[in-house]
Amino acid sequence: MKQRLLVMNGQKIVQHEQEGRWLNDKVEKAGLVKPGIYNLYLASQADKTKTHDGVILHVDKDSVFQQVGKNVVKHDRVNFVKAPAIGSHSSITYDQGKAIASVASHVSSRGVSR
Repeated sequence: MKQRLLVMNGQKIVQHEQEGRWLNDKVEKAGLVKPGIYNLYLASQADKTKTHDGVILHVDKDSVFQQVGKNVVKHDRVNFVKAPAIGSHSSITYDQGKAIASVASHVSSRGVSR
């Protein structure tokens, strides 16, 4: 199933495609997720040999979606003891198949520390 995340006007809308139309599944506050359209169905599976550093976009019962650069990476939810907070800038590594998420200190492209 094609799924995307639409963030605008302070709202986060999870949608799925049915017969060429996008239908809303869930609407909630966007929190710290930046406005945009995030095509979750195009997410690549996380490489467990690498560290993934970026903003957590969406968490559901099956997956944790993280924006890494301009790409979206999908982590299997079962690998987390506790999923990272949506909107947090997290660094995710794997140790013996288990995901370890830590809040990353981040410097934006404008040189402003967050």
